[in-house]
Amino acid sequence: MGVIEVDRARARGPRVIPDRPWADTILDDAVEAARRGNLAAGLAALVATRGDPEVRSLRVEALSRAMIGSSRSIEALVARDQGNPELWLWLGRTRLEEAWDLKPDVRARAVQANRLQTYHTAMEGARQPLLTAAALVSHDPVPWECMMWLALGLERPRADKDTVWFECSRRWPMLYPAAVARLITLSPGWGGSAQEMLEFARAAVAKAEEGSPLPALLPLAHFEIAGSGRTPMSRGGWFSFDVQREIVSAAGHWSERRLGGAHPRSVEAHNAFGAAFYLADLRRPARGHLVRTGGRFSRLPWSHLGDPAQQYRRACARLNLPTT
Repeated sequence: MGVIEVDRARARGPRVIPDRPWADTILDDAVEAARRGNLAAGLAALVATRGDPEVRSLRVEALSRAMIGSSRSIEALVARDQGNPELWLWLGRTRLEEAWDLKPDVRARAVQANRLQTYHTAMEGARQPLLTAAALVSHDPVPWECMMWLALGLERPRADKDTVWFECSRRWPMLYPAAVARLITLSPGWGGSAQEMLEFARAAVAKAEEGSPLPALLPLAHFEIAGSGRTPMSRGGWFSFDVQREIVSAAGHWSERRLGGAHPRSVEAHNAFGAAFYLADLRRPARGHLVRTGGRFSRLPWSHLGDPAQQYRRACARLNLPTT
């Protein structure tokens, strides 16, 4: 799955695997099982992540997206095992993902008052399960990372968003998805400023440990700036020369070398850098990063260009990495 098939044709590229930006076969199997209504594999996959917040965050995010529309199945398990932190976490994140699916288009809010109320109610439904998960495992940052997205979705005051970020970062300062959530919180599109967001991204690059994908925050930040208030664009006009140079520098700070293997979010980082280099027409580094995605594209940053699947395929085609 997602392996580059170079043995048959040298030009042949990655087989596209939608919405699975990871290299985790256990998670692949658990997601498939969850979609068939078998939650045992997903629960076991989450239990195995105790003590590893990076993997825990990735797995609960993926498993929750797989369960959109089926949160009541998790509720039934919670009712039988109310002391299980993984079930509470899974339930809270699933309700969160279900709520995001209900979010009205900002341009149509005036005529979607009922849907907006439904969305807010659904969002609030995620809060108590996440707080319960946080209470059951007090050192776990992942419930707090989820609550960062909750605060963002509910458009809570900045002080509330800062508090949740503090609770998450003091438990695990380098948690990549929490840093992405913080980046989005600081972005112009969500009430922040380009300057504050870039300062955060640059500081993350500077302090990133070997193997950490935190340098990928830099291209993500520039995507947020370029895409703020604009409709999806063609390749031209995204990044200035100075921005391109900064992204090149950030890429140079990132190495996949890491004790214990590649970081769980490495595929997402390759997507971020690959998309940025593709838009800058820097073909060689773009190819180098996109070939390492193994056909597994992430929603960010491709959604800034339009439909993520279409944009990823288009980039691969233009870089002579045709998808199969």
